[in-house]
Amino acid sequence: MVEDRVTSGKRIAQLLSSELSGRDRGTLGGVSVVDADPDAEPVPEGSVAYAVAYREERVGTVRLYPEAAELSVADRAGLAERVADAVEGPDLAVTEGGAIRIESGAAVKRAVDALVVGLADAE
Repeated sequence: MVEDRVTSGKRIAQLLSSELSGRDRGTLGGVSVVDADPDAEPVPEGSVAYAVAYREERVGTVRLYPEAAELSVADRAGLAERVADAVEGPDLAVTEGGAIRIESGAAVKRAVDALVVGLADAE
């Protein structure tokens, strides 16, 4: 059996969007995807695909790269640091600029888990 590994930045961002907006309970119940650009395409310097809001306050931005998606989290009240501290596992890293770099579809759930940890600690 052949296993396909999702490594397209656009597809990773789509999976991330689904995970963020697909739950209506707990911390993720307050998360929404906003200001989506359906025409955004992955480019080497990154293009903005959408923003992430929590309880109607913008808390992050997702950028598309050819081989990854990145979630930049706003550095409000230590949110970015808490999220970065919760990042762990393969195909998931914190960039020098503090964004969460997601390099496979399999890493999306762990990226969401890290965001949830940061947001839950903010409450």
